[in-house]
Amino acid sequence: MDLTLDDARSVLAAQPFSALLGTRITAFGDGTATLELEMKDEHRQQFGYAHGGVIAYLVDNALTFAGGSRLGPQVLTAGYTIDLVAPARGPLLRADATVVSASGRRAVCRAEVRDVSSDVLCAVAQGTIALAGSKADG
Repeated sequence: MDLTLDDARSVLAAQPFSALLGTRITAFGDGTATLELEMKDEHRQQFGYAHGGVIAYLVDNALTFAGGSRLGPQVLTAGYTIDLVAPARGPLLRADATVVSASGRRAVCRAEVRDVSSDVLCAVAQGTIALAGSKADG
């Protein structure tokens, strides 16, 4: 099944939390996905940087969309690790994810989050994406 960027946009639009944050997907397909988020004051922590939870959300969703581009639309995050390497000030954050390996019901993916205005690398992550209904989703 070949999924398109429009398909991915429909999936993202169906996620109430993504709609709340204002996330958009700007690239999707062939083992890759890119998400963007315009930071609002509500996305910041007490020092004015993007909250770590916002960065983790971008990683989670970017990894899952990249994995879904290979496995299909019925996927869930099985797990990921993230390293926050620099604070993100915004106003625009971008998460790029790529499938490293996909076979059977699982895909291993990598992601980076950048503060676009300063081109600062803010986070790196690796995760496993699994087809829904597998042992990974309980």
